[in-house]
Amino acid sequence: MTAAVQSTESSHVAGMLLIHGAWQGSWAWDAWLPEMTARGWTCKAVDLPGNGADPERDAGVEITLQTYVDALTEALNRFDGPVVVVAHSGAGVPASQLAEALPERVACLVYVAGMMLPAGMGYADLVDASAAAVPNAAGIAPYLQWSEDRTVTVVPAAAALEIFLHDCPHEAAERAAAKLTPQRESGRALLTTLSAGRFGHVPRIYVEALRDRSVLLPLQRRMQALVPGAMVRSIDCGHVPQLARPAELATLVCDALAEIGIRADGATSQPR
Repeated sequence: MTAAVQSTESSHVAGMLLIHGAWQGSWAWDAWLPEMTARGWTCKAVDLPGNGADPERDAGVEITLQTYVDALTEALNRFDGPVVVVAHSGAGVPASQLAEALPERVACLVYVAGMMLPAGMGYADLVDASAAAVPNAAGIAPYLQWSEDRTVTVVPAAAALEIFLHDCPHEAAERAAAKLTPQRESGRALLTTLSAGRFGHVPRIYVEALRDRSVLLPLQRRMQALVPGAMVRSIDCGHVPQLARPAELATLVCDALAEIGIRADGATSQPR
């Protein structure tokens, strides 16, 4: 399955939707938002159901892939036109399914050290298949603390600093580690249903993090091979480029988008 990423006639889009990964919230993009605003983009960072500032985060509500897609669809509807969807880490899975559901609303998918998985494959499947050849392929998994019923996981702050945030500014890393919240595992064990005619027609950019200790580089490159067709760009940092190197990531993403003919439309990019 491929997506066209060749240069096109310049087109403007309504804005950018930012999706955080597991255990995080919309705050994960706070350091990056000013960089994108300075480059003319209007961005909306969302809290996925069960995460971040979601008022029902601790209510025990069931989380499924469709739960995420419904919430992201609502967020898309606040923009007047197609948007660029930027997904960090595990957010790549619901972002892909969103593009399958609404390809006409997603101008481009940008995966930041993201899980760009083929239909029917979970990230755990990829890790299991890679474990023999890739030391430490499990990333954060060995450090997770599980609830008694095995439905919720927590990332200890020390593990977050070592695996996710090791190259981020120290004080910012400590703040981020302290903000991580429990994650319902039903929101991580996700399998997409994708088609060449819908998801496959959405342009994709994959930003690989060269020093990632969570989604290790060999796994990122395996996903690129399994779901070919993305424009690939590299950034020399760990799992959270938007905090470790926000200005560099902003320039990289904007340049890549411009290369495929996508630019911000300041006149119409205000979300409702």
